[in-house]
Amino acid sequence: MPDRAPPPVDRLLPTDEARDLLALVRDIARREIAPTAAEEEDAAHFPRELFTLLSEAGLLGLPYDSAHGGGDQPYEVYLQVLEELATARLTVGLGVSVHTLATYALATHGTEEQRAAHLPAMLGGGLLGAYCLSEPASGSDAASLRTRAVRESGGDWVINGTKAWITHGGIADFYTVLARTGGEGPGGITAFLVPGDAEGLTAAPPERKMGLKGSPTAQLHFDGVRIPDARRLGEEGQGFAIALAALDSGRLGIAACAVGVAQAALDEAVAYARQRRQFGRPIADFQGLRFLLADMATRIEAGRALYLAAARLRDAGRPFAAQAAMAKLHCTDAAMQVTTDAVQVLGGYGYTADFPVERYLREAKVLQIVEGTNQIQRMVIARHLVGPETR
Repeated sequence: MPDRAPPPVDRLLPTDEARDLLALVRDIARREIAPTAAEEEDAAHFPRELFTLLSEAGLLGLPYDSAHGGGDQPYEVYLQVLEELATARLTVGLGVSVHTLATYALATHGTEEQRAAHLPAMLGGGLLGAYCLSEPASGSDAASLRTRAVRESGGDWVINGTKAWITHGGIADFYTVLARTGGEGPGGITAFLVPGDAEGLTAAPPERKMGLKGSPTAQLHFDGVRIPDARRLGEEGQGFAIALAALDSGRLGIAACAVGVAQAALDEAVAYARQRRQFGRPIADFQGLRFLLADMATRIEAGRALYLAAARLRDAGRPFAAQAAMAKLHCTDAAMQVTTDAVQVLGGYGYTADFPVERYLREAKVLQIVEGTNQIQRMVIARHLVGPETR
């Protein structure tokens, strides 16, 4: 195991406030998150108390408007916060990213009355959110979702259906739900804000996953869940466009988390290589291993530069969907390669649960799948290059 903490990542931050924020995050990660990460992941324990702490510290609403309790931070800064959190524990970094994703529809398409009523508690009042788009039969083909919301004569909506692969499913305080209110295809989908304790809403037991065990992933069943029209977000039929816009930003969050996991694996591999001796000297002296570490570090730096470039486009109000897909694709593939190489550096020890690199490898895999598989990212990038597929 490493005998000293690795040096912090050298970050170029835009303001003194951002530098102070990253210092705070590193301190929380070092004191409150990292020490219990391995034990709690092994026990599949979700650290709700940490999310309460992060909310109190203002870290659950960083990219949103301070008028409603947000942090007014650019994505360039927010994503680096996610990276630091994911380096300490992916369950926490990913959880903050999912919460931000779940808040997006209200923050960007809610009325002023809706934002005033709900955003303060969501951004700084201790609430935790989840995002409900995928279903058992509609994952990558999200526009074919079947969960339906029917408006009754009194104006309320009644939702029936099942959502699948929901991070924070069963424990979230609110869910942003995409449901069909019209005909087939993307134009028939509307977004709703559903309370976590709504009558008729139940969660299945969490999925039994190979990694990221501390973060619950579950199906949600909507059995006549009734909500008022005041909880509809955006116009009827606008939901799929809202969902895609949210995912563009969410993919940057996944990219940042992937870089965080890869950085943790590199830190562990470097520390081990310095300590482990074979043939009378540290294995870090051997050129083959030194080159492997150099390739790992280069992949991480390239991924960090890519997600930050996409974030800066977003912050400038310029199109960034293709760059977000590139960042998600590259960073998660890089995390998979880096964590695989970290296991190789540690040899047999890397394959045991006594060292964290085997956990990082298992965690990296899911990042190639969530919020659009990497095959979907390639489709998105190709469409920006050569247009949609011909039929």
